[in-house]
Amino acid sequence: MAEHDTSRFFRRAGANLGRVFRKAAARAALPRRGRAWLAVRLSGAVQELAPPRLWGRSPRLGLFELLRTLESAADDPNIAGVVLRFEQPLEGWSRVLSLRRAVDHLRERGKHVIAYGEVLGAESLVVASGADKLWMPQTGSVLLVGLRVEGFFIKRLLDRFGIRPEVLRVGSHKTAGDRFVRESMSPEEREQLGGLADDLFEALIDSIATGRGMAPDAVRDVIDRGPFSAAAAESEGLSDGCLYPDEVERELVRLAPDTTSKGDDELPQLLDARLYHALVVGDPGWRPLWADLPRIAYVVGMGTIHRGRGTRGIASETFREIFERIRRDDRIQGVVLRLDSPGGDGVASDLLWRSISRVSEKKPVVVSMGDVAASGGYYMAAAADFVLAEAGTITGSIGVVGGKIDLQGAYQRLGVVKDGVERGAHAGIFSEARGYTGDERAAVQGLLDAVYDSFVDRVAEGRNLSREAVARVAQGKIWSGVRAQTHGLVDGLGGPLDALAEVRRRAGLLDTDRFLLDFYPRLPAIPSLFSLLRLLPGRMELW
Repeated sequence: MAEHDTSRFFRRAGANLGRVFRKAAARAALPRRGRAWLAVRLSGAVQELAPPRLWGRSPRLGLFELLRTLESAADDPNIAGVVLRFEQPLEGWSRVLSLRRAVDHLRERGKHVIAYGEVLGAESLVVASGADKLWMPQTGSVLLVGLRVEGFFIKRLLDRFGIRPEVLRVGSHKTAGDRFVRESMSPEEREQLGGLADDLFEALIDSIATGRGMAPDAVRDVIDRGPFSAAAAESEGLSDGCLYPDEVERELVRLAPDTTSKGDDELPQLLDARLYHALVVGDPGWRPLWADLPRIAYVVGMGTIHRGRGTRGIASETFREIFERIRRDDRIQGVVLRLDSPGGDGVASDLLWRSISRVSEKKPVVVSMGDVAASGGYYMAAAADFVLAEAGTITGSIGVVGGKIDLQGAYQRLGVVKDGVERGAHAGIFSEARGYTGDERAAVQGLLDAVYDSFVDRVAEGRNLSREAVARVAQGKIWSGVRAQTHGLVDGLGGPLDALAEVRRRAGLLDTDRFLLDFYPRLPAIPSLFSLLRLLPGRMELW
C-alpha cells in the first residue's frame, strides 16, 4: 500500500509540474493586444482524445478537445476567427460531420472561419466547405470523385493453398465471413453497402451545397467531373481562389485589422489551438478547489471488444471495473459513453451490456457513437438511456458470425500429418486439422443462435421495442445513423458535445452549473507499474 501511495504522489507531482509549465507556455503565447486568430491543424484520422504527455503538448488535439476548443472560441471576444489548416486529407465520416457542425456554430456566432489546404478529399471538403473562405496554393488539388466502398475476397487464394474456412452465421446480412468463402460481394452485402453509400453521398452533397451556396444537382454534376486542380476547383465554385500562405496571412489582417502582431502591421496574431485549449479550456488546475462540484464521467471505448484485461481495444474486465467504479461513485451524476467499435467477442459484449445497464439504474448514461457502432459495439450501446449517432455512423449489424479454419487440405499438400486420440464425440470440434462433422456444425450453430437471441432481447429491452420490430432490422443488417434513427435504433443525430448536453439535462444540471468532466480509461504518459491506475480518470476538465 505504501508503494502504491508513493507512486501516486510522484504521479500527481509530475502531472502538476507538467501542468504548470504547459500553462506558463500558453500564457506567454496569448496576444498582448487586440484579438487573435485561432489556428487549428487538421490531418488524417483525428483521434478521439489527445494522448497525454508528461512534458509539453500532444502534437494534435483529439476530437473532443477540438470540439470544445471551437465551442469556447465561438463565444470568446478575444478570438477574431478560426483558421483551419488541412495538412493531410481527413478520414472518418462521423468526425468530419461533428467538425462541420462546430464550423457552422462559429459562423453563427459571428466568427470568421478560413480554410486552407494543399490537397482536399471528400471528407476534408465536408468541413472546409463550411468556411467563409477556402483557399489553396496554385499547385493544390481537390480530390472530389464521389464515394467507393470495396473489399477483398480471398476464397480463390485460400483454395490455392488448400485452406477451407468454415463460416457459420445468424442473420441473412451478417457478411463478415464472406471475404473467406465468396469470390465476390453477395446481393445482401451489395444492398446494405449501397444504402450506406447513398446516405454518405447525400451528406457530402448537402455539406458542399449549403456551405458553398450551390444547388445539390450542381454539386452532383461537379463530383462527376472530378478531381480538380486548384484553379479548376475555383472555377467550379469549390474554392475561393489560389493563395500562398503569406498571402493568406495578409487576408487575415484585412479581415480583422486588430489582430496584427505588435510592431508588425503585416502579420496576424495566430494562437495555436493546443495552447488555447491548455489555458482557456483544459485542466481545472488545483483540484481541491473543485472537489465538491458534481461530476460527469466521459468513457471512451475504441476498437475490438475482447474478454479479459488490457489497454488495447475494449477489454471486458477492465471496462467492467471502470463502470462499477463509476456506479459506486456518488459524485458522478451521469455518464457519456463514446463508442467506436465494430464489435468482437459475444460474451464480452454481453458482460459489458450488463455493466452499463447497472450504471443506468443509478445515473443517466448517454452514448455517442463514432464512425462505427456495430455488432458488439451496438450491443453495448443498447444498454444506454439515450443513443446519439452521426449521419454516417455504421450502426447495427445485429447478428452473429463464427466458425473455424480447416487446414486439412493445406497439411496434405505440405506432407504434414496431424494425428491423435479422442475421448468424446465432439473432442475434435475445434481442431484445425479437419472440418466440422454434421453434428458438430449443428452444435456450433446452436451456440451462435443462443447469442443472437440474447442480442435481440437486449436490444428490444434497451430500445423499448418489440422483439418483432428488432428482428426486422436485425439479421446482421447495417444502417447509417440516419436510417438507424428511423428504425428506432438511435434517438437522434449528434456528436460528443450533444451527448454531454443531453446527460447534463438528464442529471438535472443547469447550463450555468459548473461540473468536472472525468475521462476514462486513464492513458498514462509513462507506462504505469500499477494496472489499477488505468481504472482512475485520466484527467479532468472544469465546465
